[in-house]
Amino acid sequence: MAPGSSHMRENPVFVYKGDALANYGFGDDHPFGPDRHEAFQVELAEAGLGSAIKYAGTRRASVEELSLFHSADYIEFIAKKSIEGTGFLDGGDTPAYAGIFETASDVVGTTLAAVDAVMSGAATRSFTPIAGLHHAGREHAAGFCVFNDCGIALEYLRQKHGLRRIAYVDIDAHHGDGVFYGFEDDPDIIFADLHEDGRYLYPGTGAAAETGKGAATGTKLNIPMPPGAGDDAFNAAWQRVEAYIDAAAPEFIIMQCGADSLEGDPITHLCYTEEAHALAARSLCRLADRHCDGRIVGTGGGGYNRRNLARAWTRVVQSFAEQD
Repeated sequence: MAPGSSHMRENPVFVYKGDALANYGFGDDHPFGPDRHEAFQVELAEAGLGSAIKYAGTRRASVEELSLFHSADYIEFIAKKSIEGTGFLDGGDTPAYAGIFETASDVVGTTLAAVDAVMSGAATRSFTPIAGLHHAGREHAAGFCVFNDCGIALEYLRQKHGLRRIAYVDIDAHHGDGVFYGFEDDPDIIFADLHEDGRYLYPGTGAAAETGKGAATGTKLNIPMPPGAGDDAFNAAWQRVEAYIDAAAPEFIIMQCGADSLEGDPITHLCYTEEAHALAARSLCRLADRHCDGRIVGTGGGGYNRRNLARAWTRVVQSFAEQD
């Protein structure tokens, strides 16, 4: 348990698990390997949260659901590459393999199941560890991301559940460019992203001056962080994020909880501890209780040091389970 937390919420936090999630990865020698799922599940089990969490299974998204965000041509391209099973889906970061269409669709469907569980009231919050694939654009793969489950979930919340104003908050070391540019001109998607400065890290986007376009100008907040930034810098920047989301008063919050922002990640340069994730999750839960009837979904995102991702995501789930 986190220090000072002694009460759990009455309804459980749904945590999604299963081989269908674990299978999303690109081989044992790739940073995004299939062992990430198990590393988190072992750590979470050892946290002893008991009835405060409920494990839930996966589901596969339909082509119609994928089409909420992605173009028909792109979906067809992934289906074709999934049959061929060779080459890359982008410039060289995201390999194709046999069955990748189905595996990526399982990630999307599970994120949508997490959304449905929260919208129905079955869960107070929900968390999907192998998800948060925020680099995929409407018409392209990128950065280990095939289908953008977060972008699809934003459209799904509006088109299936009738919500209008939704917040997306991203603390992955990498800028959530697929989500940002997918909704850059959409004033109803409130976007806040705290990431390593794009001058030093993929994908090179997310400058502070990028605040949205047209009617959406001012609805997007990008906070680039310098390499080596630690918890103190995160905490100071987070105050801006919290105030921004509070002022926006959204109806639902999606949190992308990438753990590659912790010190010791093999491909990034930030130096947070898991306390940053706990702080962000607790803060967003308070805002969800204030504005969203408590509705928040967490997605794991990046993180390539297994110990780091296990600890960070477990702290997120603990924070989701706490009762203020």
